Amino acid sequence: MDTTQNIWQGRNDAAEQGDTRRLFQIVRQANNGFAAGEPVLLGFACDAGVRRNKGRPGARKGPHAIRSMMAGLPAHDFDVLWDAGDIVCEDDALEQAQAALGRQVASALAAGTRPLILGGGHETAWGTYQGLAQHLAVRATDNASSKPLLIVNLDAHFDLRSSRPGSSGTPFDQILEACRQNATPVTYACFGVSKLSNTAGLYAHAQELGTVFYEDTDMQPQHLENRLADLDKLLALAGDVYLTIDLDVLPASVAPGVSAPAPLGVPYSVIESLALRVKQSGKLRVSDIVEINPDFDIDNHTARIAARLAWQLLAP
Repeated sequence: MDTTQNIWQGRNDAAEQGDTRRLFQIVRQANNGFAAGEPVLLGFACDAGVRRNKGRPGARKGPHAIRSMMAGLPAHDFDVLWDAGDIVCEDDALEQAQAALGRQVASALAAGTRPLILGGGHETAWGTYQGLAQHLAVRATDNASSKPLLIVNLDAHFDLRSSRPGSSGTPFDQILEACRQNATPVTYACFGVSKLSNTAGLYAHAQELGTVFYEDTDMQPQHLENRLADLDKLLALAGDVYLTIDLDVLPASVAPGVSAPAPLGVPYSVIESLALRVKQSGKLRVSDIVEINPDFDIDNHTARIAARLAWQLLAP
């Protein structure tokens, strides 16, 4: 576990009228002691998955970059924000780091919190899921819902590669494989898929696995009401929801600091609307924001948009 000292800094407006608190003033840094319902932030500082997937390394710096942009945001209704620090992947020890992330996520869920993980590449998802699966397995003995788990992935890529070892391109194939082995009912829905970023083989594999997906060309502002209706149907059938957001779903002009910038992408307003609809369902258990690459960011554009998403997902 890495510490995040000296990241949480910002402007102090205490001399002004009213509530002038910002997140850096209400954050608490610890990996335990959470109360039920409190927002918890956890980082996964990792480049191994992106390297294995032949992408541009730099994602390990993502948690630091996003926290830096979150620090100065107004607190509004936040009473506290817990920062549980970073799980750091050393060299190529990806599987060990993912297992460590899973244990930390399971611990946060057991405390009744709403954890948000900051990646890291999309290999983060396999670690996040391990924690969620541990939590749901414990809860299953307590008359848990028999409705399927819904995974909502806002992403330009399916990330369903079947090659091993795992990488940033394999997490949902790994998750669906684990669900089959454990007879866990699951629905995988990917919103924002780019036809130019996924081979015909990946499309065929997605269809074999029963993936629900919507392409970026059907995710523009004029399609929002239809996509929200589609999402509502999926949410109604689900018992628990895991939301994962790959920042490369956004247009390159909005999110240049990613491993694979999107020529078209899905407008931010659409992505935020979908994410908030998931949150408002009351079924969201865990979420993550991944694939920021600060080495290629421009004036912190990508870090700022990620910070806004994080604020929206964590806010009471």
